[in-house]
Amino acid sequence: MAFVPVRPGWASCMGQSVLVVVAVALASCSSGGSTAGIGKPTTQTREHTSTTAPERSTTTVPSRTGSREAGGLGTPLPVPTALPPFNALAAPGEGGWHPAGRLVGGVPSVYETTLVPPGSSQPAGIAWMDTHLLSALLYSGSKSPGGGPYLYTAPIEPAQAASLVAAFNGGFLMDTAGGGYFTEGRVVVPLVTGAASLVIYANGTVNVGAWGNDVSMTSDVVSVRQNLMPLVEGGQPTAQAAGPDWQSWGNTCGATSCAHSVPSVEQQWRSGVGVTADGALVYATGPLLAPLQLAQLLVHAGVVRGMELDINPSWTFLVTYDPIDPGGVAAPGNGTRLLADTMQGPATFFDPAWARDFVTMSARTTPAG
Repeated sequence: MAFVPVRPGWASCMGQSVLVVVAVALASCSSGGSTAGIGKPTTQTREHTSTTAPERSTTTVPSRTGSREAGGLGTPLPVPTALPPFNALAAPGEGGWHPAGRLVGGVPSVYETTLVPPGSSQPAGIAWMDTHLLSALLYSGSKSPGGGPYLYTAPIEPAQAASLVAAFNGGFLMDTAGGGYFTEGRVVVPLVTGAASLVIYANGTVNVGAWGNDVSMTSDVVSVRQNLMPLVEGGQPTAQAAGPDWQSWGNTCGATSCAHSVPSVEQQWRSGVGVTADGALVYATGPLLAPLQLAQLLVHAGVVRGMELDINPSWTFLVTYDPIDPGGVAAPGNGTRLLADTMQGPATFFDPAWARDFVTMSARTTPAG
């Protein structure tokens, strides 16, 4: 049975005023953001047991071990194994996973950790999401991709918030994305062969890959969000990710400001997403990331195909939601950032002025298969 989420009424962000969160915008870091959610993250309402990191290992792609049960939803994916830190002097708990967000069928569906990538001094956040327990949905904005109205657009309505577990940012504005956008039965921007693509299917499953090669249009595709070229292929960073032309991965803010007078820097806030061999969805973001470092984080977490999403301080963030009542409605007050210092936060996805696309991951009501 296909998963078809229901949202009452149509809504549009067209014509809504958009708050500016940076002084001056660049190609990907453009106006149209909201300052909603800025501040300290909300403390989780449920305690979870974390997975401690093992001693340093030469293995860079962890195996999946363990088993879980979830009532009526089929077999969840195995819990991710702890990731060996890249650096010998690792922070306590670095690479150890801890559950986040509301339980699905009585078990965690999201695990999070932090890692300092090679050549950096600041930790990045990584979220692992069980696609056997979670369904993906693409929300579209009046700024990106534009061209509404859309059935699914900010704010997240109560009907969808009742099963919401996590949400994360989308990609660049379409004039700099180097790709296309398809959703709600129509081509908003023509799709580009070879472009890195996040693809969502009618049953809520999600895939990432190069358009026309790893993924393509089929009758059950409901959304395609393209952004630049692939970042990870075959479980390794692509040649473009490892190449010297970091500007091809988007215009960044400077080290201290997004003003045009401040030179852009390679190591800046970046985000990315990919899929593992067993179908988990992995998201990563961090404050001082070059394209290669972002790719290395995804590969280290088991990603076999991955892509860069949005970049710069105003646009990269993932939030999980954990209402006290297991069947309660997700809301800003029960949301927690993946990284505490991301500019946007739990309230952003519930802000009618939020004009950019994003992806939600919600508790399944039917099996993925």
